[in-house]
Amino acid sequence: MGIEWTIEAVPSEVGVDLHIKLPLEGETLKAVLRLDRAQARVFGRSVLAAAGDAIDRTFPAPQVRSQE
Repeated sequence: MGIEWTIEAVPSEVGVDLHIKLPLEGETLKAVLRLDRAQARVFGRSVLAAAGDAIDRTFPAPQVRSQE
């Protein structure tokens, strides 16, 4: 099923803290990204764009069946 990782958005005084946990060689790597509101918006848009790019590469064109 792949690597199990988590990301949690926690509100902060200036924006949001993203708590990321990744399993790495039997340990859990923990990272916190502290983002103000503008940075959080840019990060969110970037993640959505990357997901869209991945979908385009995975499914480059819709498969349309003829109606015969």
